[in-house]
Amino acid sequence: MRRRVAVTGLGCVTPLGTGAGAFLEGLRAGRSGVRRISLFDPSDLPVRIAAEASGFDPANHVGAKDARHVSRVVPMAIAAAAEALASAGIEAEALPLDERRRIAVLLGSGGGPVEFFERMYGHWYRGELKKASVYAIPTGTIGTLSSEVSMRFGLKGPSHVVSTGCTSSADAIGYAAKAIRYGERDVVLAGGADAVITPGIMTGFGLMQILASSRQEAPETASRPFDAGRDGFVLGEGSWFFVLEEMEHARARGARLLGEVAGWGSTCDAYHRVRLDESGVEPARAMTEALEDAGLDVRDVGYVQYHGTGTELNDRIETRATRLALGAAAERVPGSSVKSQIGHPQGASGAAGLAATLLALNAGFLPPTANLDTPGPECDLDYVPRDSRPAEVGVALVNGIAFGSKNSALAVRTARALPG
Repeated sequence: MRRRVAVTGLGCVTPLGTGAGAFLEGLRAGRSGVRRISLFDPSDLPVRIAAEASGFDPANHVGAKDARHVSRVVPMAIAAAAEALASAGIEAEALPLDERRRIAVLLGSGGGPVEFFERMYGHWYRGELKKASVYAIPTGTIGTLSSEVSMRFGLKGPSHVVSTGCTSSADAIGYAAKAIRYGERDVVLAGGADAVITPGIMTGFGLMQILASSRQEAPETASRPFDAGRDGFVLGEGSWFFVLEEMEHARARGARLLGEVAGWGSTCDAYHRVRLDESGVEPARAMTEALEDAGLDVRDVGYVQYHGTGTELNDRIETRATRLALGAAAERVPGSSVKSQIGHPQGASGAAGLAATLLALNAGFLPPTANLDTPGPECDLDYVPRDSRPAEVGVALVNGIAFGSKNSALAVRTARALPG
């Protein structure tokens, strides 16, 4: 019998607030988390806005002794993972050793500890070696991010980081689901985290001319996926984690079921470092593969959480890909982009999209594409403009598109679509 993958826990740190409750209410209200950058002085940058997790206090999750030795992304990941475990009713540290050995940690991150490395380089080049951390190398290695989560909760199963650009966390969740489906694990703590709002990253993206720049005096209106006035993405940050669990294992312990990761598809255009192939064929194939993997049909899909970055290229090609994947059904299926509210959290995007989808759809509404006033050319689907919308949806797709021609999609069932 094919094993099914339940979602039994969810936690997050977001630009709309810390915790699933704050994220849900922000989604419902269509609120924006985009502001002028406060993590550092952005005055010398051409783009000075981003979507920071401004209410998050790292000191609540990392002690003073460790704070100077880790990146900002570490306490974000720990906070979201802690909430996910708590909401699943799992007290990890209290579990017997043999159970902790069976729980894996699998997270996606595009930038990992880049913020930490920028700080360390600053100390080195200013001759401030005494201010630099002795753990600069291990902490600055992206693979140790999952180790920080494993160490915090005493989880001794595999501890891996998937880094595939902006599809990182979607791919991490996909791999985690397969590990459960094929009997390798019963429980996986999976998700994504990125905190790359730094002077260096902002400068680099500025050189590429892909950051939204025209509405810096009204930053809450700057992230405009699918809108005719869009002029790039707004950089974001955050962490979104899930407890994924074999369905019968979850039912046996009386866990609350938030949904199901039913399928995953992943493809590569093999086309360009940055640009998407105009055809949209490969992102469409990722959606099709996710549905086939789940044993679902396009007629089952009731919602799409778009990658929807707000760049001219992404939004129109993703629209084209959706039409290719869903065919005539694309006309009736609503979708939206959470990036209109939280900016683009890079490798954490897929996890953010999955969290937004499950939280909103389980609460009976479609999250909006904020700031969508006039759809742009070739953006002609139902993107749930401006305001959230009441709806009852059982099956959804969560899309991801990344630099390097990568594409991923997750097919999910909401709690209302689960039998029993």
